[in-house]
Order: sequence, then structure tokens, then C-alpha cells
Amino acid sequence: MPAKAPLKKKSGKKPGKEKAKVAPVIELKSLPFWIGFDLGGTKMLACVLDKDYNLLGSARKSTNGSDGAIKGRKKIVTVIHEAIAAAGVDPTGLQGIGIGCPGLVNTEKGILLSAPNLGWNNMGLSGILKTAFKKPVAVLNDVDAGTFGEYKLGSGKGSRSLLGIFPGTGVGSGFVYDGKLVMGRHVSAMELGMIYMPGTHLGSPIPGAVLLEDMTSRLAIASQAGIACYRGQLPELDKKTRGNLRDIRSKALSAAYTSGEQAAITIFRNSITYLGMGIATVVNLLAPDRITLGGGLVEEMPQLYLTALKEEVDRYALPGLTKGIRYSLATLGGSAVAIGSVAWLRDQKGPSA
Repeated sequence: MPAKAPLKKKSGKKPGKEKAKVAPVIELKSLPFWIGFDLGGTKMLACVLDKDYNLLGSARKSTNGSDGAIKGRKKIVTVIHEAIAAAGVDPTGLQGIGIGCPGLVNTEKGILLSAPNLGWNNMGLSGILKTAFKKPVAVLNDVDAGTFGEYKLGSGKGSRSLLGIFPGTGVGSGFVYDGKLVMGRHVSAMELGMIYMPGTHLGSPIPGAVLLEDMTSRLAIASQAGIACYRGQLPELDKKTRGNLRDIRSKALSAAYTSGEQAAITIFRNSITYLGMGIATVVNLLAPDRITLGGGLVEEMPQLYLTALKEEVDRYALPGLTKGIRYSLATLGGSAVAIGSVAWLRDQKGPSA
């Protein structure tokens, strides 16, 4: 006969009466903090910052501006909540929110007037965020925010006035003059890339005139490099990117330049000459004592921009105004807009903020 299976000892527990597992209680950090928000054309980033601007946590999502402004503003609120959760801080410690936006901004009313890369217009960000979080809100242009961050805590710390230049899809610029951001009464300013210069190209909206950023931005350089690829003038870049504009990024452009190919050298030389003309105009008008440069292209080619650009500014600006200007690289990196928007908010509220 087969052996009997051993009897199982009764547990004495009734079915369905097992004790539920209790999730561990996570103790939230109780401290004052601020939200710095970088609303970019491709991604949005929320940073949780303590009183000394240390990063406690962050969250990000793709912006997807084509989804529309309604979905965009809901996503902004969601990302802020996610950043607070990631930082493990008590939400009641929130002191305020600073947000930097691409495009024209009415800082006084906290309205994003127009963001061409997003297709969003007249978005009342201050009202949206005050309703959601019941805290003070500052809305700035993103390059203004980044420049102010560098002035307070980065490469421009200690300067009287700082000009920030950030070549990217366009050419972003900001100016802190004697501690104050240069802005209009009701709208952000310092749109250096939108200055018209004599000249033309096939995309010029006004024949006989060309925008400075159409000659100096990373997008402009990549466009001309794509043509050079097609003509066989940049064979190595063509192998890497097939001349596809979306693939001709800062690193690829830097490699083409350092390889010594003449077409790349010519493109960058001309671009920096035009950018030098534009910066010289600001120097002649406002006489900054420091200029900081940032953005992916500058980060990939720092020495070219620090040395060649200075030479071009010296060529086109008044000698008495260029003497003593210090050039530096932006140091706050991807956190510059978040840090700068919070720094500006706290600066407006007074020294105790």
C-alpha cells in the first residue's frame, strides 16, 4: 500500500483572515523649499531646491507642445507634484515657484505671451500655479532666468553686470545690469537673435535682411553643414548623419570642426564673426563687465567660443568698452533656468526670502 501523506498541521486561521501587510510609513522631510521649473521646447523639468539652492529632487516629462496648451498646463502641475514626491519633502514646506519659459513673457502678470516652438500663446501660468499651489509664482523668459542664475550663483557671481549668450535653436540672451534683469515694463526683452542685419538667404522673411540667429545659431550652422554634406565637403559628418538636420547635433558639429575640414572651419568662422557683431552692439550700448556663454554648442567647443568670439567682439566694439570684459563659461548647466527663476523670485520678495 502506498504511504499516507503526512497530515498538515492546522494553522487555526480562518480562510480570508490573513493579516494584511502594512506599508512602511515614509517620514517626509519638513523644511522650506522652492520649485524651479524649466519649460523647454522639448522637455519640462521641475527641480526642488532648498534655501541654499541644493537640488533635493526633480521630475521631467516631454513637453509635446503640439498636444496643446490645455494638456500642457495640466502636465506642468503634474510634474511639480512628482518632483515634490521624488524629493520626499512635506508639501507644506513649499515657499514659491519660479518658472522659465521659451518666448516672450509678461513678468508683471505672469503670462507666457508667445512660445513659437510650442505654439502656446497668452497662457496665464502665474494664475494656473497660484490656483494649484497657493504660493507666490514668478514667470520669466528662460534665458533671462538662466542668466540671472549665473549672476547670482554661477559664472557671473561678483560681477556688476552680466551678459548671457546661449546659441541653440535660436540665440538666447539675457542681461543683468547692476543686479536687475533688463526687461521692458510689461514684457521680457534682450531678443538679440531677432536683430535684423543686412544680407539675405532663401528663408529670409524680408528680402535684403537676415536675422542674427539665422547666421549664428546651432540650427543655422547645422543647416549649412547639411548642404556641405550634400556637396561632399564634409564626408565624415555625412557618414555619421547622412546630412539629416535632426542628427547634426552639437557633438557632430564639433567633431567636423576639429577634424580640420575646410567647410566646417569656414562655417564656424563666419558664424562667430556675425555673433561677435551682435554682441559688440550690446557692449557698445550697455558695457557689461562680464560675458558668460552657454548651451550645447559652446560646451562642446569652449575654447573656440571663448577665444575667437572675444576677438570678434574686440574687432567691432569700441576699445574703451571692451577693455577688461571677462569671458566665462556658464557653470550651472541644466539647472540654470530652475535656479535662476527661484533666485529671481526670492530676490523680489526681499533678503529674508
